Amino acid sequence: MFRIDLSQNRLARLVQKRFSDLQLRERDHLQEWLANQPDALGEELLIIQKEFDGFDETRERLDLLALDKDGNLVVIENKLDDSGRDVTWQALKYTAYVSGLNKTQIVDIYQQYLDRYCGGGHAVNRLCEFLEVEDLSEIVLNPGNDQRMIFIAANFRREVTSTVLWLLSRGIRAQCFKVTPYAFGDQLILDVQQIIPTPEAADFMIGMSSKDNDEKVAQDTQKKRHQLRLSFWEVALEQLRADGVEIFRNISPSRDHWLNAGSGLSSCPYTMIFSKDEARVELNLSRSEADENKWLFDKLFAQKDKIEAEFGAQFDWRRMDAKKACRIVFAKAFDGYSEESWPEMISWLSEHVRKLEAAFRTPLATLNQQLRKRVGDPTPS
Repeated sequence: MFRIDLSQNRLARLVQKRFSDLQLRERDHLQEWLANQPDALGEELLIIQKEFDGFDETRERLDLLALDKDGNLVVIENKLDDSGRDVTWQALKYTAYVSGLNKTQIVDIYQQYLDRYCGGGHAVNRLCEFLEVEDLSEIVLNPGNDQRMIFIAANFRREVTSTVLWLLSRGIRAQCFKVTPYAFGDQLILDVQQIIPTPEAADFMIGMSSKDNDEKVAQDTQKKRHQLRLSFWEVALEQLRADGVEIFRNISPSRDHWLNAGSGLSSCPYTMIFSKDEARVELNLSRSEADENKWLFDKLFAQKDKIEAEFGAQFDWRRMDAKKACRIVFAKAFDGYSEESWPEMISWLSEHVRKLEAAFRTPLATLNQQLRKRVGDPTPS
């Protein structure tokens, strides 16, 4: 680091020092500097206690306890020339301790700080002024798991920086600030630099952490949904076998929202659908060639009245001209993700998949023969 001498148009090198060489102490010096100038850490912070020891059944003390502008508690741990190996463990313990503090306790802690170190003052008024609210009831203090950690030292051991980076990757807001004293003649200068995450990377890392959390929530939701579907199909298939529904007798439960059974016409299965909002039975025309699916659909649609009379209800005929496949659908609304709905839902599926198979059995057999002659199709699976 250099001092600019404009009169001589020269740089003068500042001499880097160690805190110990300067007879500077953690509690008496660094802690006091930060307590009185917390914005040296790059943001507006309100120090609400120092040497905080208000933990049950322990005499441990955290260096500084602060609030940020969002009402989150910030645990600040100071070291001098070396971070030490255990600073992250200490900070994690302290952060866990303060995570349960409520608004009343935080106000009391700050009032004690004002009375002891600041010559008094009204804690609630000062908190409202800092948080820019008219009434403290307008804001939540120490919400959820949003507590933060700040580590300060002249040098950080690798085990500390690795742990802080891992905490960041798990969505826990932690920062490392490197503090370096310099001498220039009789003057002392303190350089304070955020090194983890770098200021340029902070927003990116927060965004990535948010993305990772969103993905984890999505993965957990998907896992639960897969297990729910598997459980549903296990119960449903057991009931269908008891009801004598032969076409699904050899079908296994699945994590998918659908189950297929052969119709006798290749790639045109009967399908049962289990979804959050409804149950469906379908005939899917999903052969590899779109024109074959449209041809089959049109042939079946020409027999619409007869097929629906056999089935006992009207289908939703979906030719889907922009897609390769076609579907013929019958559906009913259910609260599918409520297990209380399952017996009725399964009974409905069992009844209507039998009706579906009965209504299409003869038309499909006839079309199968015609299609084999038309395209030279092998014996259907």
